[in-house]
Amino acid sequence: MRFKKVIAAVAASLVLGTALSGCGGGSGGEKQAAKADDNSLVIYCPHPLAFINPLVEEFEKESGVKVEVIAAGTGELLKRVESEKANPLGDIFWGGSLNTMKPKAALFENYTSVNEDHIQPAFKNTEGPMTRFTDIPSVIMINTNLIGDVKVDGYEDLLNPALKGKIAFADPSKSSSSYEHLINMLYAMGNGDPDKGWDYVEKLCRNLDGKLLSGSSAVYKGVADGEYAVGLTFEEGGAKYVADGAPVKLVYMKEGVISKPDGIYIIKNAKHMENAKKFIDFITSKEAQSIIASQLHRRSVRDDVDPPVGLLPKDQIKIIDDNEQVVEKNKKSWLDKFKDIFTSVQ
Repeated sequence: MRFKKVIAAVAASLVLGTALSGCGGGSGGEKQAAKADDNSLVIYCPHPLAFINPLVEEFEKESGVKVEVIAAGTGELLKRVESEKANPLGDIFWGGSLNTMKPKAALFENYTSVNEDHIQPAFKNTEGPMTRFTDIPSVIMINTNLIGDVKVDGYEDLLNPALKGKIAFADPSKSSSSYEHLINMLYAMGNGDPDKGWDYVEKLCRNLDGKLLSGSSAVYKGVADGEYAVGLTFEEGGAKYVADGAPVKLVYMKEGVISKPDGIYIIKNAKHMENAKKFIDFITSKEAQSIIASQLHRRSVRDDVDPPVGLLPKDQIKIIDDNEQVVEKNKKSWLDKFKDIFTSVQ
């Protein structure tokens, strides 16, 4: 494989011009982003490498473009994009839920994919920079070897004292999938009114027993590896383990599931703008979307790609909606409130 996989937890201080340590380049752990005139592409991405690799390899093969991936959490990578506004070192931000990314829309370029005509109506890019590429329900992931006779059909069941300290949940300020779960539980447990869902959040925080993980991957890996009995994650995070025969199962919360697309975005003033547009067009193509559904266990946003085999059809899931304007307006206050609650119950 030719592209450079860069796995890093972004350092607390993000220095302009300094790339993350990784394999295949640079010296002393420092590496400048590719020059604007070369045939390359730099992607910032919070997805697992097992998801990234097949798609990037196919894009490289088809386009001849050399891809470098900087992998870290959504929150860390967004801070990096913000710190680099005057001199962007990345070209594509690949991942992050719309609820997380819309408030940051000014950091990204307007671009409409050549495949927009085949995107499902609910997932059209109406904003300009917000291309959707997969549809992701929030789920509860269960380790069937550890759960015993504890019944988990939804959020309410996570308050069982038998699960205290055995629930994997990431900091919603660092993980977009955990932020989606926070929104989901506020609306589901508040019966459509997020202000009425905070009592549940406080009870859940007590049952977390002081454990709050650093990112999305720590949740589904923690459940699959037997560190936790249950985890609050996104569908694809657990679906791969189910497909591979691991002792896990997915539960779609009986109180209601919010299923949101995540997106792919071109960073404002990207140095490799044409290659960035090529990647957006590739990732929304029928070919790439078919790989996503058939091999990578995610639901496509296209209208001509079959859903993944083995995942519960959406018409069998109790789908509920949030109010995007309310969510966008309250993001900071909700994250601050969650932090205050989590800290106060320890």
